[in-house]
Amino acid sequence: MEDRENETIIGPSVKVEGDFTSDGNVLVQGLVNGSLRTKGNLKVEVGAKIKASVEATNAIIRGQIKGNIAIQESLEIGETAMVEGDIATKIISIAPGAVINGHCLVSPAERAGQDSAEPAAVQKPAGPRERP
Repeated sequence: MEDRENETIIGPSVKVEGDFTSDGNVLVQGLVNGSLRTKGNLKVEVGAKIKASVEATNAIIRGQIKGNIAIQESLEIGETAMVEGDIATKIISIAPGAVINGHCLVSPAERAGQDSAEPAAVQKPAGPRERP
């Protein structure tokens, strides 16, 4: 997500109130209240605070989001992220230390023989096994 073409920057001193819509990539370092929709990629930096519903193609979250998140492709939630709301995406990566309070639906693109409404199984990292 390093493509800087058509990037909109909401700087650390900026506060956006209302509906924010973009066709390009969006970098949030400040505050957004309302809704945030982009056809491009979204990056939420450490210190950024969003109280809004969020829609994007791909996203990297390292700040705070209070609202539902719908990502078309890939969502990366960093170790400093705090998310309060429901998440829907195809691919998700959650770093240790990230805080999520809400439901998470991970549903990849349709595969042969699988109903697209059926969520994919969440794979857990290998670790010590508990004995029954």
